[in-house]
Amino acid sequence: MPAPPFTIDNERGDPYKLFRFRVKWDGRIVAGFSSVHGLSRPTEVVTFRSGGDPSGLRHMPGQTEYAAVTLERGMTHDAAFAQWANKIWTYDSASGHDASLEDFRKDIRIELFNEAGQLALAYNVYRSWPSEYSALPELDASGNAVAIQSLVLQNEGWDRDTGFTTPAGPESVGGDP
Repeated sequence: MPAPPFTIDNERGDPYKLFRFRVKWDGRIVAGFSSVHGLSRPTEVVTFRSGGDPSGLRHMPGQTEYAAVTLERGMTHDAAFAQWANKIWTYDSASGHDASLEDFRKDIRIELFNEAGQLALAYNVYRSWPSEYSALPELDASGNAVAIQSLVLQNEGWDRDTGFTTPAGPESVGGDP
């Protein structure tokens, strides 16, 4: 008999769905996210040949880089994206200041929920800062799409948060994260 696919909830046979999630920073939930992507860490492959070994090339891990995380959300009146992006560059003609770099880095938390609205997985992204901010999408008078803002975050690493109890047992559909 094969091992169960989930170690906590052995009855669960399906993976989690990707549409129940939320993003937090500064201790609060930021509204309206439609997409989060880029939580990856590619590791460089170092290829070398051992002196007298005729068997071919060898490979070993090199430097690991944390990819930028992109957050996208429908436009709302919440100014969180703009306020954070403005810490990197804002020109104030009265004072001559063009940046506020003392607190431009933030730790963010990405949470994934199961069908019952219970927290199932969480990731912490460390020392993030916005390297690209798209305040307004391409506007199209003949379209009917949702207006999407985006924020690209450089970061210094991430990890899976295991400091909470993963829900166990059968889940009922319902609830709201």
